[in-house]
Amino acid sequence: MEEMICKCKQVSRHDVESALHQLKDFSDVLKAFDEVQKITHCSTGCGGCHDKIMDAISEIMMH
Repeated sequence: MEEMICKCKQVSRHDVESALHQLKDFSDVLKAFDEVQKITHCSTGCGGCHDKIMDAISEIMMH
């Protein structure tokens, strides 16, 4: 079972990656975060996962 990055909204790294692949352009990490948040609702509960989500987006964008 995949680890949830966002426990409040049950969003996994795979969910974040899938959301990123829906975007036409993900060259800007902050813009990508906003879009991923709209798609997955990650980091809209307690917000404690914000840095983990940003790290995952940055890592995925680099590959």
